[in-house]
Amino acid sequence: MSYTQQYLATAAQVIEQLDRNAIEAIVQLVVETRQRGGRLFVLGVGGSAGNASHAVNDFRKIAGIESYAPTDNVSELTARINDEGWDAAFAKWLEGSRLNEKDLILVLSVGGGNRPLNTSVNLVVALEYAKEVGAKICGIVGRDGGFTAQVADACAIVPTVDLVTPLTESFQAVIWHLIVSHPEVQVERTKW
Repeated sequence: MSYTQQYLATAAQVIEQLDRNAIEAIVQLVVETRQRGGRLFVLGVGGSAGNASHAVNDFRKIAGIESYAPTDNVSELTARINDEGWDAAFAKWLEGSRLNEKDLILVLSVGGGNRPLNTSVNLVVALEYAKEVGAKICGIVGRDGGFTAQVADACAIVPTVDLVTPLTESFQAVIWHLIVSHPEVQVERTKW
């Protein structure tokens, strides 16, 4: 079997194993957030930061929900990293954005954050802050879901079959596109 065949066969396995109920739960959180006038904050690092930026565009344009990602403003992000440290940068950005109980956090991450392993601790600190202010939390994450899965109101975990990072980051896009095009979420038609 060629690598291409293997990758696509593995992707098909992931699709079959996705938790449809978890995705529907995220859909409901997005709908409820929009109904109460809340905002969506999408957090991701590395490739997931690129996905966060794309997701913000889709949630704003297609779903009609005010959405932001801290990684979209590199000047502010790096100033916060310089002054407050990487671990606190997202939480301090959320504090500056006046995160509150009407808002929703969406974490896109391969591991979901793990303080003991010192992995994506900035996500852990941001989620701890979100819990303090009463914001809702959801995630599209890989592996065991990490801290995100532990504290989220809804969390879709991309099943670990093989090729963890490329498939998790790929399926982040599949799942958020499913969400923004869901009939309960989509308010604007796409051109194509």
